[in-house]
Amino acid sequence: MALGKAVPILRIFDESRAREFYIEFLGFTLDWEHRFEPDSPVYMQISKDGCTIHLSEHHGDGTPGAAMRIAIDDLDAFQQELAAKRYKYARPGIESMPWGRDMSVKDPFGNKLTFTTR
Repeated sequence: MALGKAVPILRIFDESRAREFYIEFLGFTLDWEHRFEPDSPVYMQISKDGCTIHLSEHHGDGTPGAAMRIAIDDLDAFQQELAAKRYKYARPGIESMPWGRDMSVKDPFGNKLTFTTR
C-alpha cells in the first residue's frame, strides 16, 4: 500500500481575482476547469512544476483562511521573480525559520501559501 500525492482544495470567491493571483502573479498554469452550468461556480485545477492545487467557488469546498506549505528548490529566484512583477497586493519577503527559509503570501481570499526551503 502506498499513499499518493495530496491535492489541496482552496476556496475562492472571484474567478478573475483568483486567475490574477495564481496564474498571472504566482505563475501557475490552468490545467482544466469545470462548471455544471454556464453561470455556476467554477472548480479548476492549476499547477506549477510538481505542485497541483484545486480552486473552488463551491460552498463547502474548503474554508477561507486555509494554510499550506509548498517545498521549493530556489526560493530566492522565486522571490525575485515575484518582486519583479510589482503585484500591487503582495510583495512577499523571505524569513529565516528554525527549519529553513519561508516566504508566505496570502491570496485574495485569505488562504496562506508558504513556499519553503531547507
